[in-house]
Amino acid sequence: MDVIAAIKQNRFVVVGRVGMDLFPPDGVAVEDAISYTADMGGSSANIAAGLVKLGGQASLVTRVSNDAVGRFCVKKLREYGVGTQYVTAVSGEFRTSLALYESRVEGHQSVIYRNGAADFELTIQDVEAVDYSQFSALITAGTVFASEPSRTATFLAFELARAAGLPIIFDVDYRPYSWPSPQVAQDVLSRAGALSDVIVGNDDEFGFMAGNKDKGIARARALSRDVAIVIYKRGEHGAVTFAGGEVIATGIYPVTALKPTGAGDSFMAGLLTSLASGHDLKTSLLRGSACAAIVVAKPGCAPAMPFPADLETFLAEHPGPTQAA
Repeated sequence: MDVIAAIKQNRFVVVGRVGMDLFPPDGVAVEDAISYTADMGGSSANIAAGLVKLGGQASLVTRVSNDAVGRFCVKKLREYGVGTQYVTAVSGEFRTSLALYESRVEGHQSVIYRNGAADFELTIQDVEAVDYSQFSALITAGTVFASEPSRTATFLAFELARAAGLPIIFDVDYRPYSWPSPQVAQDVLSRAGALSDVIVGNDDEFGFMAGNKDKGIARARALSRDVAIVIYKRGEHGAVTFAGGEVIATGIYPVTALKPTGAGDSFMAGLLTSLASGHDLKTSLLRGSACAAIVVAKPGCAPAMPFPADLETFLAEHPGPTQAA
């Protein structure tokens, strides 16, 4: 499978959650806030919105609660241009995720309500209903594997996508609070990684899968023997990418951050749409890093994702990335 050729078709099916984000004015703590801005959030939905804003096509596969918050999220997906034909509502006590986070770095607080999460109710029937022939790649983030029936449904989506010739792009996105135990998470995320064609994770996540943070880079390197592209993110130290026997080290674009959230989702969108536009892998990695920098310097996640003109202006005006360590 030619992974880059598939990505260049720029048509993505994204499996995973959408949620409502609430964030107070810049610098205001949640406990002191009297007003909030509401927008769309959730890692998979953010990636999808970022892809569309940068010129790609994306549809989300998920479940939302059959209530006002669920309808808010579907409306926002449509406003961002994300396909909602595979978003279904679930009734009962299941609820769409709600995140409250602050636009500040020092003392930053983020509170996510995930009890009885509607997106974890994704079923086999939901993923079987997807017409994979309409897409060129499947993207997901690790949270989808944290609970059933979403876990089994997403592994089936991997199989169906692969049968249709789509590469699997996997953001590890390990969030301990969603999982029943670290042992389950280590096993399941490792299985998902082994089935993927592109893996993106940070040093903590690869270290977690390896059983020790010091072994994370070795785990990433080992995975690259069977995985086309493995991206090992190191925060302020940039990233190391293993692809086709090549090792690519890239830096970051320093900015004055307003918040720490949304960077990974924007990186993924920038990376993939840059590859789709014909940029080489190293350039695409740097453009993804630029997208991450843009998002952490602005309030919100999906609303902070750049359009092409925003990205080009940023690249033209910024002094340039740091040297990779």
